[in-house]
Amino acid sequence: MRYVMGIDNGGTGTKAAIYDLNGYMVAQARQDTCVISKRSGWCERDMEELWEVNCNVIKEAVRLSGVCAEQIAGVSFSGHGKGLYLWGKNGKPVRNGIVSTDSRADSIVKEWDDNGTCDAVYPYINQSVLASQPCALLRWLELNELESAERTQWVFGVKDYVRYRMTGQANLEMTDFSGSGLMDLTTKKLSPKVLALYGLEGWEHCFPDIIDSTMQCGSITKEAAEATGLACGTPVAGGLFDIDACAIAMAVTRTDQTAVIAGTWSINEYISSSPVTDRSVKMNSLYCIDNYYLVEESSPTSASNQLWFLRNFLQEAAQVNGQNLYDYANELVLQAPIDEACITYLPFLYGGCDDASARAVFMGLEARHSRADVVRAIYEGVVFGHRMQIERLKASRTDEMKQIRLAGGVVHSPIWVQMFADALGMNVEIIETDELGALGAAMCATVAAGIYDDLVEASSQMVRVGTVYYPDWKRKSIYDQKYAQFYRIHQSMRSQWSLLHAAEGEK
Repeated sequence: MRYVMGIDNGGTGTKAAIYDLNGYMVAQARQDTCVISKRSGWCERDMEELWEVNCNVIKEAVRLSGVCAEQIAGVSFSGHGKGLYLWGKNGKPVRNGIVSTDSRADSIVKEWDDNGTCDAVYPYINQSVLASQPCALLRWLELNELESAERTQWVFGVKDYVRYRMTGQANLEMTDFSGSGLMDLTTKKLSPKVLALYGLEGWEHCFPDIIDSTMQCGSITKEAAEATGLACGTPVAGGLFDIDACAIAMAVTRTDQTAVIAGTWSINEYISSSPVTDRSVKMNSLYCIDNYYLVEESSPTSASNQLWFLRNFLQEAAQVNGQNLYDYANELVLQAPIDEACITYLPFLYGGCDDASARAVFMGLEARHSRADVVRAIYEGVVFGHRMQIERLKASRTDEMKQIRLAGGVVHSPIWVQMFADALGMNVEIIETDELGALGAAMCATVAAGIYDDLVEASSQMVRVGTVYYPDWKRKSIYDQKYAQFYRIHQSMRSQWSLLHAAEGEK
């Protein structure tokens, strides 16, 4: 019997999972990676630690599965988009990797907005320029760490870096790189014109060749086999931007479907045969199915807010109650009536939906409010952040939004998923797997290994819809009122964030 493995490198941890050819998970392993924040807005990770974590979870997944390594027909990777992982001319990482929640380059993007650079590159990249994209981070390095720029051999995304360590073959993968702010989406190539507009001409030689998601791009080396327990020579596929991996693992193959990923980032997306070029949405990128684009609204405003609050304010209370931290949080939400607390939370710990300088806000706190009221406000704030972006996607579509498929950490909380259904007023479907990113990557491995012809066939064989959540229309009317207040507060805070950002810049 044959199997495939997918490895997903997210913003906070790495997961490896082994699947049979029907998409059933045989075993999985996970390990968190330490996020290093030396200054406000910085989010980094040690690249050598990241490599060791990948080796550890692969080895553990193989051990837990009881599968012989030679039975694994192929391996592939998914990973967070944006961010920056530099490999040096000396055969070592140049510096810490930069994670997609990093906002250090926000001032550079603001300058590009002011001087017309963002307008000039838009016809090529068809996306808003973000502080966490490689284009902005590379410019930041030139201005602040020139020695890092001079020592760089290859520019990678996170999964491309890990795949390079596994195979020794340097490549950029199409879906991931198309969200970098550097690709011409028409030619599907690195654009020298765009590099010149950013002032990044000196980096052109640092970008390896671009490959497709399902293309075999090397195999597991002897050294990687020893470190991971995989068989030397196992084929490795290009892999996926994690938003593509989750979408294809939710069998998003039609234009009337919408994928919502509520994890470290808020990702809301649908596929289209053409990009949306009127600038009404934030991002267009290449989808993993030929001749389709992924139309996306995204921001670092999702379930990471819950994780922050739980770790910093609820751990001790959960231990006293003898409960799992997440179960405790869900119980607290149920204790807070939906129509009483009236606290509004803007989930902007790592920047906002439109402005990297935005910061989180609790509005309406009173002495009568409890811990439960605050936790409910965080859950609702995350949902409303998604809704704000989904409303934009609805306005950009030429067809009706018929179906929401939800993924990410929130799917482990039925209470939170029901909140999504109620606040959006739509049926919400959950896929029968715990690790969509890893499954999407594994599906690429099946195509590279010749098991399935393409990702559409792989999704038809490996994806199953599980629970469906239906909206409660009474709660929907309450959430509509709460969302209206959320939106008003969001709009009113814009000027305050600008002042705060200016004050921080003077320190």
